[in-house]
Amino acid sequence: MSGMPIKYSQNDLDEIEHFTIGHYDNNAESFWLGTRDHDVSQNIASFLQALPDTVTLDILDFGCGPGRDMSTFKALGHRPIGLDGSQAFCQLANQHSGCPTLHQQFLKLALKDNSFDGVFANASLFHVPSQELPRVLAELHQALRPEGILFTSNPRGSAEGWQGQRYGHYMEFQRNRAYLEQAGFEIIQHYYRPDDKPRELQPWLAIVAQRRNREKTGQETLRNNAA
Repeated sequence: MSGMPIKYSQNDLDEIEHFTIGHYDNNAESFWLGTRDHDVSQNIASFLQALPDTVTLDILDFGCGPGRDMSTFKALGHRPIGLDGSQAFCQLANQHSGCPTLHQQFLKLALKDNSFDGVFANASLFHVPSQELPRVLAELHQALRPEGILFTSNPRGSAEGWQGQRYGHYMEFQRNRAYLEQAGFEIIQHYYRPDDKPRELQPWLAIVAQRRNREKTGQETLRNNAA
């Protein structure tokens, strides 16, 4: 794997999604059995704490997998909707959670503007190649309502490329922050997991970010560059 920026053709991008999604389609049931009991309560709590606690929330579970986290959001009284590129995952998610799911590839999103209070992207955005990440983040920004929350949790590192049949883009905090700020987000909180381990044994980076006005963000960037 290489940490250098990589430029892909459309055919390359289609292949990346085809093989990565195919991996999950082919391993959907074993993935469910292996992850259904994972404790992500810290991530869910951090996400919800950044949102109003007196209303029912419209939540997009981006890369919902077989539906574990949607079930939790639903049990807490919210309105989760799943999204995944894997048809097998969408079917399992609907079966396990009873929530609607959108069968959409990450690089071919078709989301309505201002539709969600929060986007919960747990272990999903790292599959987006670096050259496409600004566009995907901008589309999630538009799908959020004003001051909406984007939660991300991804394996960290400084590399991009194939690991077997899956594609991954691994970043440390500073590079994550640059992408998020470029897309119009302000970071509220970040932390590493598992929380009871030393940093070298914490492979996961979680970030809570809030949607800001993109025009205002751009004006502030221009002022900072002129200073």
